[in-house]
Amino acid sequence: MKLSQRKRLDILNAAETLFFQQGVEHTSMDQVASLAGASKRTVYNHFENKDVLFQAILVFMFEKVRQEQAVVFDAAVPIAQQLTRIAEQEVALLTSEEFLKVAKVAFMQMLQQPDLAKSLASNNMGCMQDLVAFLEAGVQAQVLTIDDVEFAAKQFVYQLKSLIFYPLLYGFERQEGDSDNKVISETVKMFLARYGR
Repeated sequence: MKLSQRKRLDILNAAETLFFQQGVEHTSMDQVASLAGASKRTVYNHFENKDVLFQAILVFMFEKVRQEQAVVFDAAVPIAQQLTRIAEQEVALLTSEEFLKVAKVAFMQMLQQPDLAKSLASNNMGCMQDLVAFLEAGVQAQVLTIDDVEFAAKQFVYQLKSLIFYPLLYGFERQEGDSDNKVISETVKMFLARYGR
């Protein structure tokens, strides 16, 4: 790893720590530089301002928490089994401590920066990065019938988020009996009832 790459990583790690501990608003670029063992100039050479640094942090943290390989469509495997695997991976991500840490920092910042919400909405995180391609392959193989693949992908992911992720993020009580496995199973069944062939 080159020195400039190493320094960028040090800056990202320092900013991640500070943003989570004290919030983005209360973290200065001077503090980030100090914790990273870098000069303020070096920090600004990599990130022109705190907003750019914050967005880089989100991408960096999402990449760290996404460990699993994407499920690639396989015509020889039942579609329900493949969708279940995708949902399991997504739920594992959405419920991980690291992801929830990222999400809480991002949520607080979005309340203060509406433009950030738009920017994040345009970045596909989690399985959304690969789900559209997976569904397109399913349509090509004639096991799915979908007119708007991007919309269908959002339906699949948002169902999981609304029943599993958002209650965790906001500290809401979940309905008794709404286990992750039940939500995954019912999400796949509902999706295939609408789009399966």
